[in-house]
Amino acid sequence: MKKVTPLLILTLMLVQNSAFAQSVNEIRFKLKKLVKISATIAPLKYNKKLAFSFTLDDGYRSAYTCAYPLLNGGRVSPPIPDEYKSDSGGDGELSAGLYYTNGCGERVPFRLAVALNAGIVYDRPDNRARLSWSEVEKLYDSGWDILNHGYHHLSKHGTDYNSEVLANIRFVRQKLGFTMTQFVVPGGDHDPGYEHDYEKDAFAAGSFTVASYVGAGPAINVGRPLKPTQLIYARDLLSSYKDSVSLSSVDWQLAKIDSMMQSPQPIWYNAFTHNAGNRNLWTISLLYPEFKYLMTSLYERYGQKGNDKLWMAPTQEVYEYLWMRDHAKITIEQHGKDVTIKVRVSKLPPSFRNTALTLIVDSKSKFYLVKSSLQSKISDNGNSAHNLINFSIR
Repeated sequence: MKKVTPLLILTLMLVQNSAFAQSVNEIRFKLKKLVKISATIAPLKYNKKLAFSFTLDDGYRSAYTCAYPLLNGGRVSPPIPDEYKSDSGGDGELSAGLYYTNGCGERVPFRLAVALNAGIVYDRPDNRARLSWSEVEKLYDSGWDILNHGYHHLSKHGTDYNSEVLANIRFVRQKLGFTMTQFVVPGGDHDPGYEHDYEKDAFAAGSFTVASYVGAGPAINVGRPLKPTQLIYARDLLSSYKDSVSLSSVDWQLAKIDSMMQSPQPIWYNAFTHNAGNRNLWTISLLYPEFKYLMTSLYERYGQKGNDKLWMAPTQEVYEYLWMRDHAKITIEQHGKDVTIKVRVSKLPPSFRNTALTLIVDSKSKFYLVKSSLQSKISDNGNSAHNLINFSIR
């Protein structure tokens, strides 16, 4: 039987200097056997096979009452008749959460994104259909991404697209203290080609990506460098048929994801819906039973309970990893059993929220850590499976 060469995976949280011009990090470890090693940056974080970014557009309350507790763990809301004569609730059941692992025994919850219109976030009435500011903040603090979807979700003739983009950025920054860097073109009644005006104004305002009607994807091969820097990408809309629950339609979607899992190249897949409650709001939403079936099936097949090859992470997190991956340089210094790996990233944007990288090191030897330039908690299995080290900056 052919001997399998183990992989040493290092996940580095990069520390930026004050000018955000360059980040330099190093880790030193000692091999237990004298062997030569090589290293590459993993195509996806934790060396996963597929990155799936799922977005809930328009900031409906079900993102917090249904999707968040299902994925993060907690009590899913029972039915909530709302002001739109819809239902922002789910089944009222307790969820243990849905996870993948970081490859070192630590669970990471599935996380989504919300495409938000700050002009229609409010706290009252009690039967509101939209998110409140405290709920948006909770989602963000839990690792969800908040994406710019225009201040009022306007698209009709005469819309000042630039103001829609900028007002949303400013208001969210004022309310919650962070700057949105990813834009999602709002749909609705519009003039032909209006999305191109939104794309242009979003990039001028500092957005790194725009989700639009036509662009890369929805399934993007990320085995090669991601170009262009200003990325326009398309997404799949997942919705139910009227108000009829049909798990067979979800099975079709799962089969599509399974096909992506078989690709020889790593894939980044983007999809979205609107409401995730008990009614198919505007007929462009996913009924909660179908949403739950989709997410739990992903967990059982490709998450911690399955083959653990899925990175269920929101758009900004995935994009920032890919950007850093394509801008990082690594060097290896080896003197006998002593190894130093240095990672340099130039021109790291100050607005980046996620600054983690994963290195795959080809080694036939167990190892133990000696020193790191990172002031961080380090977890590894170097004396057992000898293939994984994770770094997380406090």
